[in-house]
Amino acid sequence: MSLNTASSPDISGVLKRSILTTVIAALLFLPTLGIKTSASGGVDGLFLTYRWMLFGSGCALIFVYRLAYELFFAPKDGEAKVAKTPSALFRTLGSPQMAKTVGPVLLAFAIVFPFLPFSDRYILDLGILIITYVMLGWGLQIVVGLAGLLDLGYVAFYAVGAYSYALLSIHFGFGFWVCLPLAGLLAATWGIILGFPVLRLRGDYLAIVTLAFGEIIRVVLLNWRSFTGGSNGLSDIPRPSFFGLPFNQSANGFAATFGLPYSSMQRIIFLYFLILALAVFTFFVTARLRRLPIGRAWEALREDEIACRSLGINTVNTKLSAFAIGAMFGGFAGSFFAAKQAFVSPESFNFMESATILAIVVLGGMSSQLGVVFSAIAMVGGVELLRQLQFLKVIFGNDFDPSQLRLLLFGLAMILMMLWRPRGLVSTRMPTVFLKDKKTVSATMISQGRG
Repeated sequence: MSLNTASSPDISGVLKRSILTTVIAALLFLPTLGIKTSASGGVDGLFLTYRWMLFGSGCALIFVYRLAYELFFAPKDGEAKVAKTPSALFRTLGSPQMAKTVGPVLLAFAIVFPFLPFSDRYILDLGILIITYVMLGWGLQIVVGLAGLLDLGYVAFYAVGAYSYALLSIHFGFGFWVCLPLAGLLAATWGIILGFPVLRLRGDYLAIVTLAFGEIIRVVLLNWRSFTGGSNGLSDIPRPSFFGLPFNQSANGFAATFGLPYSSMQRIIFLYFLILALAVFTFFVTARLRRLPIGRAWEALREDEIACRSLGINTVNTKLSAFAIGAMFGGFAGSFFAAKQAFVSPESFNFMESATILAIVVLGGMSSQLGVVFSAIAMVGGVELLRQLQFLKVIFGNDFDPSQLRLLLFGLAMILMMLWRPRGLVSTRMPTVFLKDKKTVSATMISQGRG
């Protein structure tokens, strides 16, 4: 009898903890879910709209979750917490055989993607956006995942690449293929400029300085009106052509040259394959650098900087090379962004872009290139999925916009990942150096990269 009493849950305690959690959630949800500011356009300016249905649904969901956790998943008193082994799904995702299989399959799917029956203009634009973030994630992974240097201002290099292409093409008439390496070179130069002041910084101090650097670049772009256009940005940026053939209806256009009927989708498909080629190039370069001595020096720096110095590795050059090469790929992506949009403004390069790219790297696994692909699809594609949930307006009212909850869902995803998979979706990888047999490196043997 006593054994059954000891093993049964304390209902009153469970309810108290569940109610306390719901009260805390209510305080957080009230200014985010319960109240919305709207512009009246009249004398009154702004007025408040109360969304009690949405607020109550969020609180009820938190209460049910906490109650279910306490009753079924929380460890009982006196019960030792056993470390959980990765599930079969994540062991399979992290295995080298899966990486060798999934990678070519994803690449083959990406190549045929524009020609599938459901691939319209909207779907292709979404695919271009996802691949752009995959490329940015692979570039940031050099700095954060390999070298262990926490960079919160990576969007600054993205902006440098975009404005480099815009200014060079507008004022000097340079084409895309000329501006692309120049944009990468300029971004790498700014990466070195950032790297010098932070050589002795680590952890939170490094994060603060890189965050400030990203904001400085944005503020300069915003206020240097005579050079960058200020808040109005730069428009009428020349678009890339197919080896000199523009995508228009002229006799010298792409369609007329190859005897094809003109379609606006031709330019979109070309841009899709262009960013796909840049992303594949980024993948192979980063994978190759990882196996070279510079890649092993980055990983040694990530694990222990003092031991790295004792082995005779030049930590100054190692850090600067990580910042420069990572920034270079950000510059490439920014150059493509400006070429695709034909318009750039400082609003496109705010801190949320850096946070999104960093979240993609962290959630995917800071040492996994395949994980970056999965997390980019989930995060970028997830926002677009929210836009399709318009049927929720029937429940929460016509003023409800599901896409406005993206930041809340991103934060929730980060919390769940830190509790469930703290080292990312794919946390195992093949070692760069091995003795006799190749063996996967366990997640517990990989540093978090606190640099």
